[in-house]
Amino acid sequence: MSRRPQQQYPFAAPAAAASSSQRPRQPPPRQGNTLAQPSPPTTLLHSPLQQTQQRRPYPAPLTPSGSPNPSQTSLLIPPSQRGPPSPVSPATPSPKGSVPPHARAMLAPRAPELKSKSSDSSMRSMVPSLGASIADKYSLDYFTTIGAQSGPEPDDFIHNPDPRRDRKNDRGGTIFTQRGFANLGCLIFLTVGLVALFAGYPVITYILNHPMTTLGAYNLGGTNGSGQVPTMIGNWDLIDKDTPQEAYTITSFYDNSELELVFSDEFNQDGRTFYPGDDPYWEAVDLHYWGTSDLEWYDSEQITTKDGNLVITIDEKPHNQLNYTSGMMATWNKFCFTGGVVLVNATMPGSSAVGGLWPAVWTMGNLGRAGFGATLDGMWPYSYDTCDVGTLPNQTWPAGTPKAGTPEAAATGGWRGEPLSYLQGQRLSACTCHEDDALHPGPIKSDGTYKGRSAPEIDILEMQVEKHVAHVSQSAQFAPFNADYKWDNSSANMILNSDLYELNSYRGGVWQMTTSAIGTVDQTCFELLDGCYKTYGFDYKPGNDGYITWVYDDQAAWTVKATGLVGDTLTEIGQRPIPGEPMYLITNLGISPGFTKVEFDDLTFPAHFKIDWIRVYQPKDAKNVGCDPDGYPTTAYINQFIEAYTNPNLTTWVDDYGQRFPKNNLVDNCT
Repeated sequence: MSRRPQQQYPFAAPAAAASSSQRPRQPPPRQGNTLAQPSPPTTLLHSPLQQTQQRRPYPAPLTPSGSPNPSQTSLLIPPSQRGPPSPVSPATPSPKGSVPPHARAMLAPRAPELKSKSSDSSMRSMVPSLGASIADKYSLDYFTTIGAQSGPEPDDFIHNPDPRRDRKNDRGGTIFTQRGFANLGCLIFLTVGLVALFAGYPVITYILNHPMTTLGAYNLGGTNGSGQVPTMIGNWDLIDKDTPQEAYTITSFYDNSELELVFSDEFNQDGRTFYPGDDPYWEAVDLHYWGTSDLEWYDSEQITTKDGNLVITIDEKPHNQLNYTSGMMATWNKFCFTGGVVLVNATMPGSSAVGGLWPAVWTMGNLGRAGFGATLDGMWPYSYDTCDVGTLPNQTWPAGTPKAGTPEAAATGGWRGEPLSYLQGQRLSACTCHEDDALHPGPIKSDGTYKGRSAPEIDILEMQVEKHVAHVSQSAQFAPFNADYKWDNSSANMILNSDLYELNSYRGGVWQMTTSAIGTVDQTCFELLDGCYKTYGFDYKPGNDGYITWVYDDQAAWTVKATGLVGDTLTEIGQRPIPGEPMYLITNLGISPGFTKVEFDDLTFPAHFKIDWIRVYQPKDAKNVGCDPDGYPTTAYINQFIEAYTNPNLTTWVDDYGQRFPKNNLVDNCT
């Protein structure tokens, strides 16, 4: 099919011949076609370059010799003096590549510029009078420069895209080359060098000049078992910086082995307060300690430090419908320890001749919080890891079971034929059903049963005055109970190390069984007398082969061994071990007719219980500091039931708090 001839513009550049394998960029030139002669005054140029020169009203470029270029001089002759123009020859295809690709777009056809006759004549009339300038001599116009190129240049490949050659680079290439690795390695080297210079060098210099210490705790820097970092501003390390070096080690009061200091508080900084959040280890409470029929309200403002002492003040100041205000504080869930020695150096409040005040320093398992009754329900004072009737309410089999109402020693073995125990049963016992795993903190023992957990109590000191003589009670409480609350206090299981001590005639009641001894203390070491200080404490080892040795005036006072708490065939219960729970410290100053006779008329207020220091020691190979140790976890359980541990108005676990005891496989149907 024939094609209609295309109009060829007079400014079109010669088209390159197209090869048979490549589509031409422009239609091939028409053969045998000449342009018609233009009519004056419009003159058809012979080439695009001449058209360009015709438009320039400037002198023609000179040759190197200084004379005008003959090929362009004729452009300066007026049209009336020119001869007839030569016919335009047909465009001849130029060899492929004779015009660089980047120049073809510049030489593409464009519409001729229209001018009026008068303006064209005026321009030509101006040309003869113009002189050649320096710029005209040594510069060519753009099209002349392009037209002067006769072939490809050496660097044309840089500007000419080649899809086949460049497709690899167009896809992004790769950095995994020798040069890439070299560049990356250099950057890494520079980065490491800068970090080492500005960060590593100061750290290394500090470590070399300041040897690291555990500060009496564990791990680098002294992180303790409860997850706290004790190095804090204000002398609040686990070991008080004011503790003298000679007090960093002591010998055991039981077997003379060496023990190391793991915690101390010297109370030398005056004005300390113990409101919640004020201290990393101690926290005072705001509550009524109803469990022992106390007559005082505990308020945080009653505790501070002064003259190198912790001072707890009791005053005859009405508070919340109670006549007295005092203070109690503890390290609950902040500082705990398992095994070792705890010592307290203190002077007693009031006078040794007047009874009624109840200063105390004691310890309790972290799963129970003193003053928060719901947390103690079914927990205090158990220390038991056996699955038997001792875990049940009242230590008896309930109605509907084959042994209902037995054993007899528990059913009627209390005072005047009453039940031996009023306890609700061990909440976290070894009899817990596995379906209630979420209600037991664990762990599970190798035989698949749960470890019995509880909140036991060991007392460092409880001071009382009877018949105008002061005595200190040092004891531990246990459950379940022996028949008639009689534990085996034979000479093999109990040692009175001091002539000042004798066993307490009080052995227990429906809420507790106690191993207790009474000691006669220095009658002058009271606030209103000489105000001297004495050391009280205990040394203990947990377990079925453990012991507790109480301390007074830096001497062993009396000892009870775990073998004195073996199983009782009358009440059908097993061994009560020396507590293995993580124990925390408590100190308070109370007033209660339930503990001792109160001589209201002779008491002097305010009275002050002063503690010089508290220190805890443990064997070098048996350090166990922390409230959530391996084998006795507490944190998750406390967080799960946090309301009971923060609301003192919840007095029972079931009725007030609305929770239930885990199922007991002795009486409940475990699935």
